[in-house]
Amino acid sequence: MSEHDTKAASTRTSRKKAAAAVSGAGMSEYITVVIEDQLFGIPVPRVHDVFMPQSMTRVPLSAPEVAGVLNLRGRIVTAIDMRRRLGLQSRDRTAGCMAVGVEHRGESYGLIIDSVGEVLRVADADMESNPANLDPRWREISAGVQRLESRLMIVIDVERVLNFTGQTLAA
Repeated sequence: MSEHDTKAASTRTSRKKAAAAVSGAGMSEYITVVIEDQLFGIPVPRVHDVFMPQSMTRVPLSAPEVAGVLNLRGRIVTAIDMRRRLGLQSRDRTAGCMAVGVEHRGESYGLIIDSVGEVLRVADADMESNPANLDPRWREISAGVQRLESRLMIVIDVERVLNFTGQTLAA
């Protein structure tokens, strides 16, 4: 291949990448959430609601990660405490928290997190596999990581979050 052909192929590749960026192809959107100062991202297509949990009812003999159940606009939602799920220190009950509503196998869940951020759009090509030094508790629920300008965002795999010790909550 001549130098001219190489430059032409490189220009075509650059144009394709630019066109993909403009059209949104190869891009994913995540709702950013914070759990104990770590940034996580939940794929937007998995998210049905963002809400403030009200009056939860404990479920006897449930997994420790299950904070309880609540009524969200007439639907029973199982609340999953993401701090407990990640083996982190429990939050102060008086502090406000948020929940991200997801569905899994026909059941509704609310992932209780510390705070919700913005919707972030990132290139799929920038997704990396979990680094070897990633905390094992985070690796267990992670689909990969996105390196942002100032932080690392751990992408949450909802399937993995709702799979406790090999037993999925929704049968």
